[in-house]
Amino acid sequence: MEVLTRPLSGWPCLVLNADYRPLSYYPLSLWSWQEAIKNVFLERVQVVAEYDAPIRSPSFEMRAPSVVSLRDFVHQDRPPAFTRFNLFLRDGFACVYCRSDAKEDLTFDHLIPRSKGGRTTWANIVTACAPCNLKKGGRTPREAKMFPARPPYRPTMHELQAMGRRFPPNHLHKSWLDYLYWDAELES
Repeated sequence: MEVLTRPLSGWPCLVLNADYRPLSYYPLSLWSWQEAIKNVFLERVQVVAEYDAPIRSPSFEMRAPSVVSLRDFVHQDRPPAFTRFNLFLRDGFACVYCRSDAKEDLTFDHLIPRSKGGRTTWANIVTACAPCNLKKGGRTPREAKMFPARPPYRPTMHELQAMGRRFPPNHLHKSWLDYLYWDAELES
């Protein structure tokens, strides 16, 4: 992870909840500078930190926001949507069978195959690398003698946020560091 003192390309703006925590760690909650300025004018956010880069119009000038905080708190306790990304995040972007982290090779696997009545739900889907998914095929874990490292479950938003902190972005701006908390083993 590289910490930059110069403005990042495109001047992305870190978006914090009203409690000064990021809305999301992975992907990191970022807005374009245009979106951030629009929300400043609509009084939906307050500017917490700025880049040294000025934004000008014929009648106005301000520095590009690098960190904004929402004025109204957004509750994070809603159940997460069942998406490919959230499923991969829940399982740590690794195959639940062989534990490989071949991110480009990850697929969905139905524990109880759809051909046997299995549904596409949090409790029946896991991530699997393509070789393990092919090896398991249309069989149950018992039939294939392939068992996931842990049973699938519906994660909470807090669990997904905690998992997201394991995957810091490659580049961060210095002004963001006071608001981002990564796992300790990643900082060393």
